[in-house]
Amino acid sequence: MEQIKSRSQIEERYKWDLSPMFASDEKWEEEFAALSEKLPLLEEFSGKLTEQKTILDCLKLSDELSTSYGELYVYAYQRRDEDAGVAEYCAMCDKADALGVKLSEASAFITPELTALDAEFLLELSKRAEFSDYDYQLKEIVRRKQHTLSKAEEKLLAGVGLFSDGFHDAFNMFDSLDVKFKPVKNDEGRRVEMSHGVYSKLLSSEDRKVRKAAFASMFAAYGDMRHTIAQLYAGNVKKDVFFTRARNYPDCLTRAMSGENVPRKVYDNLIKSVHGGLKHLHGYMAWRAEKMGLSKLHMYDLHVPVVKEYKLSVSYEEACDIVKKALAPLGEEYLSHIREAMENRWIDVFENKGKRTGAYSWGTYRSHPYVLLNYNGTAHDVFTIAHELGHSMHSYYSDKNQPPAKAQYEIFVAEVASTVNEVLLLKYMLEHGKDEAEREYLLTYYLDMFRTTLFRQTQFAEFEEKAHDLAEKDMPLTCDVLDKEYMKINRRYYGKSVVSDKQIAWEWARIPHFYRSFYVYKYATGLTSAVSIAHGILNGGGTEGYMKFLSAGGSMPPVEILKLAGVDLTTLAPFENAMREMADTLKLLKGEK
Repeated sequence: MEQIKSRSQIEERYKWDLSPMFASDEKWEEEFAALSEKLPLLEEFSGKLTEQKTILDCLKLSDELSTSYGELYVYAYQRRDEDAGVAEYCAMCDKADALGVKLSEASAFITPELTALDAEFLLELSKRAEFSDYDYQLKEIVRRKQHTLSKAEEKLLAGVGLFSDGFHDAFNMFDSLDVKFKPVKNDEGRRVEMSHGVYSKLLSSEDRKVRKAAFASMFAAYGDMRHTIAQLYAGNVKKDVFFTRARNYPDCLTRAMSGENVPRKVYDNLIKSVHGGLKHLHGYMAWRAEKMGLSKLHMYDLHVPVVKEYKLSVSYEEACDIVKKALAPLGEEYLSHIREAMENRWIDVFENKGKRTGAYSWGTYRSHPYVLLNYNGTAHDVFTIAHELGHSMHSYYSDKNQPPAKAQYEIFVAEVASTVNEVLLLKYMLEHGKDEAEREYLLTYYLDMFRTTLFRQTQFAEFEEKAHDLAEKDMPLTCDVLDKEYMKINRRYYGKSVVSDKQIAWEWARIPHFYRSFYVYKYATGLTSAVSIAHGILNGGGTEGYMKFLSAGGSMPPVEILKLAGVDLTTLAPFENAMREMADTLKLLKGEK
């Protein structure tokens, strides 16, 4: 039986180098102690935020402490993500969490005291040159006045942070370390140890028995634990309800969108367009079933490439070369940073025992971004490289061009740059395809991007909205209730050509993003935006507006930042463009005009 490698068996060149943050764990401990000693300096401003100079000094100190804390937090968690079985790094994460609560408590007075000031005074400060780093922050304080509580209440809510994120942490530990899968046979008939990475590879197997066995192994692990996982998820949802009621919002979705200053109309436009476009998804599912010679598809049939004559399987180095060529339209400066990431160990490449599943890009204001991968050589993995480097470049340019207070972009726009890279990669591969089989393969891959990113993530969002709606009505969120709601939505989305296997009702139990409520729909708006942006770049529109978008960070409302790149999500136009792109791609696949 094939064994997953330990961390020590991975070559150093394929591991990220975290030394730009801290040269050693001992240096981390020193900085931890130093920051802990500085926290009282911030509390000395409490009750004194009435004069311009005092306010400015407080905001600058808060930036300094927050930036230092960011390095401590990211380093600890990235060390743990390398191998969750290392107790030392789990302890560092706990220490970082506790320090984060103390920092939140120490700074909890800032927003309430500023909120208590006259709105005109705050807006006047935002216009002064010395407050240029904080102009948007001050304007946001004015906007959120009605949802900000008293000084004592804000400090209490900050203290709740000590345990309110525990649901996510508990699920992450289970998902990374404690989940147990039954071994399965691979394409060669050998029994292999199941993992998230292995599952992704086996689900694209041409052998239906292998796919079905992998699907059964994966979902059984979560299905067997869904009573416990339901309690974790219900706790996370109830936490959202608590904060929604505490801050006087009508519902959780409104609170989540208001927190990013995104109009509810954007979400409504997404749901409307996706419901109207389900016919395209159903048409693609029917085509897949016919192509595969099946009367109906099962959920484990959706990931296998249907073009048997072509199979993309490349080394990591080959994948990097493809990505660099695909991103050439973004310019030499952009490409220089992509090369630096690939050549200077910004990326942790391969799976090892205890390593966090999936992929992400993460870093700090002072360090460059980092990318975590679990590379297996599939087409999906190649696209993941482009995707995560899109995140990295977004962070790189925002950090380079904005002060700390305005560098962090909202989650709402976080998936745009990553998905632009994916679309550019797809278009490049289509243009440079070697034969009709590869072309057909890539067209199906593009359609699967729409299925998984636009439709599937919106499906997830509808489930989240339903779960939160039930909790807001004080209805129980048992595993049976969650199973029923998830199955109902799944059947609607996939239509008559797909069998919604009974195990798919448990899928909610294995989605980590559900613990970051109302995050997933932003993947869908990200693809919607990316389609329009990539089309403009490839058709002579240039990159000036897009580079302004990448460099804007969180300096203005995210919908306005997107407009810099030529996308207005308060209208239906970008959503219609995305649906038209999917429809046109399906026609190309079918050979229709």
